[in-house]
Amino acid sequence: MFIPSHFQIQDEGTAYDMISKYGFATLFSQHKGIPCATHLPLILSSDKKCLYGHFARPNPQWEDITGQSVLAVFQGPHCYISPSWYETDKAVPTWNYVSIHVYGPVEIIAGEELKNSLRELVLKYEEPNSSYKFDEVDPGFIEGMTKGIVGFKIAIDKVEGKAKLSQNHPIERQERIIRRLEQSAHDDNREVASLMKENIRKKSQ
Repeated sequence: MFIPSHFQIQDEGTAYDMISKYGFATLFSQHKGIPCATHLPLILSSDKKCLYGHFARPNPQWEDITGQSVLAVFQGPHCYISPSWYETDKAVPTWNYVSIHVYGPVEIIAGEELKNSLRELVLKYEEPNSSYKFDEVDPGFIEGMTKGIVGFKIAIDKVEGKAKLSQNHPIERQERIIRRLEQSAHDDNREVASLMKENIRKKSQ
């Protein structure tokens, strides 16, 4: 990923936090010699060494993925930035966003390792008071359902993080952008504004 130095996420913890928060990723690999991608949730292991996920078995991407070095892209909030928000007309439109790229080789998993990854996925996204409890589902039903998927894990070799949050503009201009984004009805716009404010706060410390 092209990352100018002022947009680079250098804190590893911040990158992992983004992976956990925006866990619905796009997984890129080569299938029969051409690029292939699947959109799917990925779970970060507790030791932050692996990502776990699964394909639908009819999805052919898994068939030749073992051992490949793949790319998982986690897209955070993003929004359009209008030059009309600046104090000058000598500017152009742009886009603010946060994105994390994770690289590593893939290994197909099954059995208890696959079931544990499914359990973690359910625990992450089900509400605490949900009536659905993975461990209370009939084991035979779970066993049958897992026959329709192919589990995998990605051993994390490299993590790249980019937060393009108008850091290349003066603080006054960044604050003007934040005020406009905070007025938006769109969640992504307000989330970008929040990240911009946090970035300014950290740099002022």
